[in-house]
Amino acid sequence: MFLFGLVHISTGDLLRAEVSSGTEIGNKAKEFMNAGRLVPDEIVTAMVTARLSREDAVERGWLLDGYPRSFAQAQSLEKLKIRPDIYIILDVPDEILINRCIGRRLDPVTRKIYHIKNFPPETEEIKARLVIRPDDTEEKVKSRLEIYKQNSEAISSTYLKIMTKIDGNRPKEEIFKEIESFLLQEQKDTEKMEKSGNTLLESKSHKIQASTSKDNWRGIPTRLNNIPHSREIREYFYKDVLEATQRAINDGRTRLKVESNIPELNPEMDVYRIGTLMELVRVLALSFADDGKQVKVCVQGSMGEGALAGMPLQLAGTRKILEYMDWGDYGALGTFIKIGSVGAKEVDEQDDMFIIVAPQNAVGNCIIDDLKAMTDAAGNRPVILINPRLKDLPGSSGIMQTMGRDKRLEYAGSFQNCYFFRLLYYAGTQYPIMGALRMSYPYRCELYKRIDEPSGKEKYVILSTFTERPTIDEINDAFQGKPRNEAKNTSGIWGFLSGIF
Repeated sequence: MFLFGLVHISTGDLLRAEVSSGTEIGNKAKEFMNAGRLVPDEIVTAMVTARLSREDAVERGWLLDGYPRSFAQAQSLEKLKIRPDIYIILDVPDEILINRCIGRRLDPVTRKIYHIKNFPPETEEIKARLVIRPDDTEEKVKSRLEIYKQNSEAISSTYLKIMTKIDGNRPKEEIFKEIESFLLQEQKDTEKMEKSGNTLLESKSHKIQASTSKDNWRGIPTRLNNIPHSREIREYFYKDVLEATQRAINDGRTRLKVESNIPELNPEMDVYRIGTLMELVRVLALSFADDGKQVKVCVQGSMGEGALAGMPLQLAGTRKILEYMDWGDYGALGTFIKIGSVGAKEVDEQDDMFIIVAPQNAVGNCIIDDLKAMTDAAGNRPVILINPRLKDLPGSSGIMQTMGRDKRLEYAGSFQNCYFFRLLYYAGTQYPIMGALRMSYPYRCELYKRIDEPSGKEKYVILSTFTERPTIDEINDAFQGKPRNEAKNTSGIWGFLSGIF
């Protein structure tokens, strides 16, 4: 951490220093450490907060090592408004952790830590005087590991949006390199924010607002198997999508897409669900209109000729639905919000942004040419695609599959996800829900596992985070508890996902 000038604060080092000095706190902590139990929160928190308040940590920033380890500790920092920028978890299998601990040895003279296999002492003289720390026996290590697991799940709710899991069962050089990349990106983001013309005070304010937005997120709602969804669940997703889209546009992003495939927002499962999708579009359009934006809501028109004339089934009639919807008492529709089609001719000078409802290719017809002409005409104005389907489909002549395919796919891939949500099921079923993938700009993609509770309730527990949307194998690994870098073929209950990603 010398590269970043951070002050390394290890709770283990702090505790051992207190024990070695024979302080009152050290003597209390020693009793728990020798018994293989975690030192009480109030003791650890008092030491950590005292260290964080020292001048070097305040001026240079800090790296907390091994803290917080309980929900109460995390909440203590929150109350003091002490919040990290990144929360890193090193993911290591239990048996490896146990072997690392029981193989550790302490040099009582230099206080240096060795490992009998991984980091042996330099000389026979040192080896002869090494001792086992009282808390490094197999029984005590297993006890601490179980307590850690119980606490880690509770902590994740506090740092969900800034949490990153890293495979810790690799050479330390690889681990350090990955951690360094995360810290460098955080540093670049901070510098970019300060250079954007904002004052330092505004920059800090921006971070506080982002942090507040994270804190207000309530987790994935339950009972998503129940169809139709309650209004509370539908409004949850509307708000989640809106906040992510607002953050992306405020950051200057102009080519965005929203993909939310809960049953209520997926007309492919049932065309009667199109009303829920229209509600989402209305929430987005009205919110931006409230900010004084001129919003054009676009639905693709009929395509093709003769027998091929028409439009995708789930879009049929949606423009009429939009026109008949309640747009409030202030005449938003027709003033701040207008409804149009997809194409360059729909781009007017007064339009500030464009929301395109489920643009999709149809057999024999490709929407991408019209869509590209529209985005070219829009220039730097935001264009938001809601649940697009822009993969190439085979045409009767086969032309659509070959001519210009690479350019079409490149254009389709130029839109950045500002929001992504997909439920995960067992292969070939729509019940029960096994988990979910969620990404809300600018945060990482999060993988959740759905867990049934004894009371008949359920909850979603985060398994891992990813810088990009995970592959099928990465999802398999997370659910099976395997390291990310272990090579294998697509298998297991998640193999079916290869057809939808």
